[in-house]
Amino acid sequence: MKTLVKTFAAAALIAVSTFTMAAEGPGSKSAKANVNLSTADFALDHYVAVTTAGESAGVDQLFTEDFSQKANVTTNKRDELVKFFKKQKGEKLNCTVSTDIIEESADYMVAKVTLKFENFTKTDLVTLVREGNSWKVSSSVNSYK
Repeated sequence: MKTLVKTFAAAALIAVSTFTMAAEGPGSKSAKANVNLSTADFALDHYVAVTTAGESAGVDQLFTEDFSQKANVTTNKRDELVKFFKKQKGEKLNCTVSTDIIEESADYMVAKVTLKFENFTKTDLVTLVREGNSWKVSSSVNSYK
């Protein structure tokens, strides 16, 4: 368990430094921030940062055009979720996060993201796909215990 925590902490530090470098790139402030999504791991780390730490930079490029999220009986589309995450900028969830890679190939990854809150646990099965030279989240299925 300690190894998992250390691994996640290291991945988070790498992701934060990557996001910082991408956000500080050249261009005007009105230009969209580009985030490094060149690997599935970077994309997964960014997804976790967006969903749990209020990161909003690069949220437009994180999801595929046909992205959908299923949570219980509700289905959310890409545009709805992008708008929601932009409004949540800076909002951090009070939970512990763990990630497990379930399946991985050259063109897709399925990961399990577990968020443990004080009174419940949210499990998110995330599918990432390679689109050209970058990775994007194509679907998310949430369950709660």
